[in-house]
Amino acid sequence: MTKLVHFDWAIKHLLRNKANFDILEGFLSELLKTKVTIETLLESESNKYDKDDHSNRVDLLVLTESNGHVIIEVQASMEWDYLSRILYGTSKVITEYIQAGQSYRHVRKIISVSIVFFNLGRGEDYVYHGITEFRGTHQHDVLQLGENEQKAYGPEKTPSDIFPEYYLIKVNQFNKQIKDKFDEWVYFLKTETIHPNFSAQGIKSAAKKLDILALTDKERKAYERYEENSHYEASMHESHYGRGKLEGKAEGEELATHKIARSLLECGAAIELVINGTGLTREEVDKIKDSL
Repeated sequence: MTKLVHFDWAIKHLLRNKANFDILEGFLSELLKTKVTIETLLESESNKYDKDDHSNRVDLLVLTESNGHVIIEVQASMEWDYLSRILYGTSKVITEYIQAGQSYRHVRKIISVSIVFFNLGRGEDYVYHGITEFRGTHQHDVLQLGENEQKAYGPEKTPSDIFPEYYLIKVNQFNKQIKDKFDEWVYFLKTETIHPNFSAQGIKSAAKKLDILALTDKERKAYERYEENSHYEASMHESHYGRGKLEGKAEGEELATHKIARSLLECGAAIELVINGTGLTREEVDKIKDSL
C-alpha cells in the first residue's frame, strides 16, 4: 500500500483546492451520515495561509440533505487547551459570517469537526458527538420550539438544530477494527494508508490525490519539513505533561531550543504551544517568528 500524506498537512495544503473537495465531501458525508456538498471555502482570517497562520483549520459552506446550508469547521491541531480552542473557534465562525444589520435568526448552524492526534480527555470511544439540549431541572423534559420559534426556524427544528454541534475524532483511540464506512477514514487518519477494498465515500479519491508520490517537488519538500517538525511538536507536547518546560541551561541547549521553536513556527504550531513547550518567552518566540 502506498504511503499517503498526513491529514492535517493535507487540510492546510491540498484540501483547500476545489479539485480536491470530493475528499472532504466524502469524509464529512460518512461522518454525518448525510450527503454533503461543499459549495465554497469561506475566506476569513482563519483560512488565510501565510507565515502568521498557525492553525490547521478550514471553514466550509456546505449543503447537507438533513440540515440544509451549514458551516462546517474542520481542524486538526495539537493544543493543550484544546476544548477552549474549539469553543473559541465556533464562536469566531458565528460572528464572522453574520452580516451587519442581520437579525440573529440568520446565524448559521455550525458543525465543528476536530481530528485529534493526541490524547484528549478520558473516554473509551474514538468518535464523540456533542449537542446542546435544554432539559428541565424538575420535570426532566427536553425543551422544544414553540409556535413562534417554529415559524422562524421551521416546524421540524429543535433547539439543538440551532446551536453548534461538535464532533471529536480521537485518532489515537482507534484500534484499527473497521466496523463501518467512516472507520475506513479513521483507519486512514491513523495509519496514512488506504486498503484497496475500502469503499467509503471519497476514500478512493484520497488514495489517489494524497499519494506522496503525486506531490510536486515543492510540495514534497514542504511535507518532509512538516514530518520533521511534527516530531518536535509531539515531543513538546509530552514534555509539557511529563518533565515540564524545557530549560536550555547550556549554550548548546539554548540554540537547540531556538531551533525547535523555529521549526515549530515554520510548521504552523500555535505560539502558545511553542512558548509552553520550549520555555522561551513570548518576546523570544515573537522575535523568532518575525525572522521567518
